[in-house]
Formats: sequence, structure tokens, C-alpha cells
Amino acid sequence: MGNDLAKKVLFEVKKAVVGKDEVLTKALLAILAGGHILLEDIPGVGKTTMAVAFSKALGLQYKRVQFTPDVMPSDLTGFSIYNKDTGAMDYQSGALLCNLFLADELNRATSRTQSALLEAMEEGQVTVDGVSRPVPQPFLVIATQNPAGASGTQPLPDSQMDRFMVRLSLGYPGPAEELEMLRRKQKGDPMASVEQVAAPADLELARREVAAVYVKDEIGQYIVSLISATRTDPLVHQGGSPRATLAVAAMARSAAWVNGRDYVLPQDVQLIFRDTVAHRLLLTGRGLAEGADPAAAALGRVKAPGLA
Repeated sequence: MGNDLAKKVLFEVKKAVVGKDEVLTKALLAILAGGHILLEDIPGVGKTTMAVAFSKALGLQYKRVQFTPDVMPSDLTGFSIYNKDTGAMDYQSGALLCNLFLADELNRATSRTQSALLEAMEEGQVTVDGVSRPVPQPFLVIATQNPAGASGTQPLPDSQMDRFMVRLSLGYPGPAEELEMLRRKQKGDPMASVEQVAAPADLELARREVAAVYVKDEIGQYIVSLISATRTDPLVHQGGSPRATLAVAAMARSAAWVNGRDYVLPQDVQLIFRDTVAHRLLLTGRGLAEGADPAAAALGRVKAPGLA
């Protein structure tokens, strides 16, 4: 089932996003693993288009908020308003009550607003006036972040970065891909051709199957050793957290499932390790100056297990 569902979804998403097959595949792996996705890129390369295309292909209710300093927590969580007819406080739902929430330019929001988003990401609920309400399931956040130093931005806190399962970057398209974009746009809106090929219930079932994929002890030790290598790297001030270990295992399960296996191999871990771990690491001054890539270095230093 895994390979069939993944092919159908990616086929539809590629109608709207040209020439970014690897990024789209890893985004789908994160969605299947139940994680949230951080897209770090310059404006205009297709981040919002990707999110909308996935929501259409998977049949997910989609909402988007353009984050600015004046966006309030209540815009996300909802608020209570007095009903003079009943004398009660009626709850008005916020933008987070959906299946796929796009947080556009998240690093322009205030810390209070970001904390409201964190509750939904981590605990699957929003709290208004002391009452907690679950978000719909399946639920995922795709957040976009402008590059550091862009106008009006501030770095996301370490704790928030750690909540995103993967960090991906679309980047500029190649000349051939950009020409193909022009051709498709000339025929109409490419997004209009994206069709729904799955339902939220299908995604929920897929997530349960992904969670059941077997991780052998040798693979588990390989993942732990890779994370440990980031903690002992002299160019790293803060290495991968235990949450990073769990995220790598979840993404590796997803990669195995998409490839039609019910067990994880070392290449599944290697495929997703850098995208799952790199954004969680804090480099030393020397590491920053040298442009170090400790996640890639860990893959180079730690020997993969040979499985019979």
C-alpha cells in the first residue's frame, strides 16, 4: 500500500511543483511519520504551493496564516464571545482547527503567538479560557521561515526548532524547470489540475502502518550512535536531543514503508538523517565560521550495521 499511496500523492503534487522531487518525497515522509515540516527559503520558490498541493491530494482541510507581529494567539486558537441570548460564552474556532495548517513566515511572529502554535504541534490541542480542545486529526503544520537576517525576522527558539521533524529547502528551480513552470502557467492554474487521491482516513491508516514498521536493535543502535556523534563533535555546542533520535526513527520507518518494507534498513536512516537533525544542532563560533555540517560528518564517521 505504501508505495502505491505515495506514488499517487506525489504524482498529483508534482503537477503544481516542478523539479523538486526529492524535497516533495521527504515532505511526504514527514507527513506519513506524523511530523511537522519547516521550510526555510527565500520568498517565491513554491513553499505555499507545495502545502496547498499536499492538502488537495490528501483531502485535508487547509488553513493559512501570514504571520506578522500583530497576529494574536487568539487568531490561532480561537476565542470566546458572550451570547446575550443564552447568557453563555460561545467558542469561535481559530485557524488551527484544521488538518493542515500553513504558518507562513513563522519567524516574524511574537513569542506569545508562537507558543500557541507549539501547544497544537506538541499536544494536539488548543486552550482558550482554561478549556482545552483537540485539533482535528490528522493534523500537521507546515511552517515557512525566511532566511536569517531577512527584514522583520527573528531566529526561532531552539525548543521550537526541535518540534519540527524535518527542515527542507526548495531552492531555485533549474532553467529547464523554470521554463516548464512558464509553460504550465500559460495553460492555466496548475493547482486546478491537482486531484484528491486519498482521504484523511487513508492518511490516519497509513500513519498507523508506518508506526508499526519494525526497527531492529542494530538499527536502533545505529541511530543512537549517529545522534551521539553530533553531541561529541567539537564544532557543535548543542547536539541532537532525544526527540531527534525518535524523529530519525519515525522518518526511517516512513521511508521503509514507502518502499514497501515493514522493516528499516541503514539506507532508510541515511536518506533522512541530515534533514531530520541538522536544524536541531547549535554550532560553535568556529563551526559557524567553517560552515560545518555535523550531521553529514556523523554519517561519515559512524559505521552502518551489516544486516544479514
